[in-house]
Amino acid sequence: MPESGIAARMKKASKLYKFERDIRVGTSPGWNMENFDALGVGPVLYSPRGKRSFPPLLETPRLLIARSLGRPPADWEPFHDFWLVSDRMKNVLESVDREGVAFLRCETRSLRGEAPVYWLCDIVREFDVIDEEKSNFKVLYDGTDFRQYDGAALDSTFVFREEVIGSAHIFRARFLNEVVCDQAMKDACKAAGLKGLRFGNPYINWG
Repeated sequence: MPESGIAARMKKASKLYKFERDIRVGTSPGWNMENFDALGVGPVLYSPRGKRSFPPLLETPRLLIARSLGRPPADWEPFHDFWLVSDRMKNVLESVDREGVAFLRCETRSLRGEAPVYWLCDIVREFDVIDEEKSNFKVLYDGTDFRQYDGAALDSTFVFREEVIGSAHIFRARFLNEVVCDQAMKDACKAAGLKGLRFGNPYINWG
């Protein structure tokens, strides 16, 4: 017997997750971007306004990886407005949704033998996906270039417009300041045993 309409919608809705840093990883990673000051980006590495991308850099980012600096780096590490990801994390993201991500290879060196490969990573796809009329939320900085939804409020609910997402597996939700992924991306990351990321409680609302 086919599923009821409500059951089918709940099943589909459970396949969107917040794509987040896993705070259980703990202490700071054992790396340092040695030439950050020479990149020519100022004190913070930001995506240019208007469209997600890497800013022009004067040099290739260079990472020193050392146990004396902290724990071994995970597959997914926050870095300013971007992330630093391992080679295997890059491979998973590209295999599931090549159009949603961008990478810039870093030079790496280690004080103990060969250094692992790491990349600057950005989630470049952004959707205006929230149905504001059906959602319940507070807007921060309304009327400015920094407008965003208060995703931290406990009574906030966000209704996603399914038709906007289409076949995308990972994206940024405009004004929500979060990266969202579907079940296929979650399953691929889990199967690869990637460390440093977690999948927040699933969104269950569809427009």
